[in-house]
Amino acid sequence: MKKHISAIALSLIAAPALAQEENTATGIKAGVIVGYDSTNLSYYDLDESKGGFLYGATLGYDYDAGPVVVGIESEITGATTKQSYDNLVLADDRWKLSAGRDLYVGARLGVNVTPTVLLYAKGGYTNARADLTIRYDGEKYSEHDNLDGFRVGAGAEVAVTPATFARIEYRYSDYGNYQYEDVESAIGLSRHQVALTSGFRF
Repeated sequence: MKKHISAIALSLIAAPALAQEENTATGIKAGVIVGYDSTNLSYYDLDESKGGFLYGATLGYDYDAGPVVVGIESEITGATTKQSYDNLVLADDRWKLSAGRDLYVGARLGVNVTPTVLLYAKGGYTNARADLTIRYDGEKYSEHDNLDGFRVGAGAEVAVTPATFARIEYRYSDYGNYQYEDVESAIGLSRHQVALTSGFRF
């Protein structure tokens, strides 16, 4: 009987510790992303944005360092955003820009405001594919270009269960000025996004 009582007592003592360990933010995370993408094109007096649907996937690793959580993450996303402009650079020209795949790798730093809610900021490198079509003087020019830039953002993540999470995040990406055939133009590209992520912790 004493052995049974001792076993029960040990299990009661160990249960909170095991639950705490199970709920830790340390580990691999993978999830799917959906949201809103707004691509901005600026050229002298022109400053316009177009919206589209954001989708993709993320993979990362977090380490719970006590008061803060530090992590690394990567993403591959796409968007349905498209923009068309007439008379942008020359009279009677037509520019059409379509968003392609977007690769991201960066770091994030967060604070657990409750045992299940993490507030965080992030930043890193992004590389976006831009599909550009230019029509001018009866000719059509097409180019698929990769744009290097940086991304910053912030969000909130909730541990739905010990093995699942959900987060909402705002991020801003800046790709500088667009280059066509190695000639830098004054056309600036950036984007704003609101992303919803749902995934698993391993």
